[in-house]
Amino acid sequence: MELMAVIVRILALISDACRNAEKLPAAMISCGVVEAAAAIFLAAFKAPGGIFLHHGKAPFYLYYGIIGGVAIFGFAEAWAGFWVSGDLNGRRVVGKTILWVGILPLVLVTALGGFVFMG
Repeated sequence: MELMAVIVRILALISDACRNAEKLPAAMISCGVVEAAAAIFLAAFKAPGGIFLHHGKAPFYLYYGIIGGVAIFGFAEAWAGFWVSGDLNGRRVVGKTILWVGILPLVLVTALGGFVFMG
């Protein structure tokens, strides 16, 4: 799939989940898995560039810290999707909050180039 097609599909899942609570667990699981996979591919196959080079070791470690944090958050979001599916009515608000917070790591991975490997 192309970069834009993946982003549009994930955003459509998030939008549908906000309107229909039954789609919330699927959106959380999908978004979490895509975030984690993109972060892992980014860490494995793309070396830090730009501002993360030639400024000492701190930006280099910051790059991999961001990628690691996004991967952990992606796995946690996917697990929360399974948790929300157990009691959809009682956990819907928590699920929507996690899904909306999950947009930031998705943007971070996209900005750092993680979706290049998904195509």
